[in-house]
Amino acid sequence: MTLEAIRYRPGSLQILNQRLLPHQSVLEEIRSVQDAYEAIRSMKVSGAPAISIVGCLSLAVELRAGIGGDGLLCFLRKSLAHLASARPTAVNLARAARDLLEFTERESTQRTAEELRESVIGWIEAMLERDVEDNQKMGNYGAQHILSGVPRDSVTVLTHGNTGSLATAGYGTALGVVRSLQALGRLKRVYCTETRPGGEGARLTAHEAASEGLPATLITDSAAAVAMRQRAITAVVVGADRVVANGDTAHQVGTYQLAVSARHHRIPFYVVAPSTSCDLSLRSGRHIVIEERPPLELTSIGGLPCAAPGVEVWNPAFDVTPHQLITGGIITELGVFLPSELQAALTGRLTAL
Repeated sequence: MTLEAIRYRPGSLQILNQRLLPHQSVLEEIRSVQDAYEAIRSMKVSGAPAISIVGCLSLAVELRAGIGGDGLLCFLRKSLAHLASARPTAVNLARAARDLLEFTERESTQRTAEELRESVIGWIEAMLERDVEDNQKMGNYGAQHILSGVPRDSVTVLTHGNTGSLATAGYGTALGVVRSLQALGRLKRVYCTETRPGGEGARLTAHEAASEGLPATLITDSAAAVAMRQRAITAVVVGADRVVANGDTAHQVGTYQLAVSARHHRIPFYVVAPSTSCDLSLRSGRHIVIEERPPLELTSIGGLPCAAPGVEVWNPAFDVTPHQLITGGIITELGVFLPSELQAALTGRLTAL
């Protein structure tokens, strides 16, 4: 059964606290924008699509409670700017903020205050269904593209980070491709890296795979290269928190080294990202703001110290994979594109932030 990370009913929003998984499944109520900010910042909710959806749904909760009124547009601008600052590397929430504000401004010229509130709430609530539909498209496109390049009956995939239902409204991005391969009866095995220091791969991706009966094997981050050499990996498939105009991508730290290893072993490297993760306003990955996390995440395991006292720590949460290493392609809900093709494919569908 697919795990449900976001549970929403009109006026009520709950999230599955990902920091407690897989040992505890605790649903927490999000009653306000500030609740959502704190949940996103503390990584109770993670994954770029899920961050965007939870942030916007927290607005819907407050709007249904009567917040906003005649000052609706001001409330939205202030709240969305606050939410976007919680995890700056992921672009999805910033894009949703832009689209929602543009929609609100257009609607405000022809609706009463109450009609406008209902219209905005409807736009936000529709994000859940749109996200699942896009994820299923990406899963199907990605599975077919991978299978088109191999003669074997079944394929073995290596993935990194948290890219399944827990990172989205449902189905997933990179793990969605794995699900589609399984549905086609063509998945031999998926190897999940632990994804240090947060352990998203071990705690979340492996948990989803085990819950659904996917043939999965957990490995350490440092075992990825030898797995490519010895475990007949067909493709490396990862997600992305931001894809820029030249095809460079930001994803959980450790992704870049997987791309380098995949290139050495002549294994196609795929990035799976909805168009909402694409930011054409940035020319290259050098301009992506990389979030850094607290040193304690690296110097402790399970709350117990595991590093020398006083040692200096550099703990980037993301790294940037250069477009030259994305040899399989970038999988979107519009199709699969080489990095050099992406900007042209999205022009007209997206405008720069």
